[in-house]
Amino acid sequence: MTVFRISPAVADAFPGTLVAVVTATGLHGREPWPRTAAAQEDLERRLADGTWRPADETDPRIEAWHTAYRSFGTNPRRVRPSVDALGRRLAKKGALPRINPAVDSYNTVSVRHGLPAGAFDLDHVTGDVEIRHAEGTETFTPLGEPDTTENPKPGEIVYIDTTDVLTRHWNHRDAHRTRVTEDSTHVAFVLETLNATRDGHLLTTAADELRDLLAEHSTRTAVHHLDPAHPRVSV
Repeated sequence: MTVFRISPAVADAFPGTLVAVVTATGLHGREPWPRTAAAQEDLERRLADGTWRPADETDPRIEAWHTAYRSFGTNPRRVRPSVDALGRRLAKKGALPRINPAVDSYNTVSVRHGLPAGAFDLDHVTGDVEIRHAEGTETFTPLGEPDTTENPKPGEIVYIDTTDVLTRHWNHRDAHRTRVTEDSTHVAFVLETLNATRDGHLLTTAADELRDLLAEHSTRTAVHHLDPAHPRVSV
């Protein structure tokens, strides 16, 4: 079992935080996922015909993350929250990236609902995972750059296990070690909001949609929730 938890300092600083942790065991990432492909194509078609656009920084969901980033010293227009960067890319190119079915699934759900999302291969996670402020001495190896080592800024919010940082700037970029590939079979996906009162229903819907996409290609799925009142969950 892996424990996910929110540190008391993060819970105090962001009392509206709500995180859905969607787990999938026995994933089959090397077979076609037609529902995920159809969901991607639907968003791209709606963008092309003008009936839908991804949330941008004027949207309260994105604006809240910009405010949070500034609070821990990150410029959100230079280092963007994941859903902001993904939405901008989609609006510019007219297409979502195709990585692998599991990643494509959470990217699609993320941009559809304007909520940051990420994922960790639990077979490569060591110990517990915590959302906390960085001290600045921790290490991080960015996704796609296995020979690069960075240090987060002191006070920056990160996901971290007992080895090193899993995600910098809360949800800007994932680590290479715990990346999700076609061969990942035990994965924890996260969806996040900073305003549970306003957007909690969106998070619930998004988590259910993601679970539905995963369930057809997994032996077991589950949804867990983290918030300041329930800051710890075992998955």
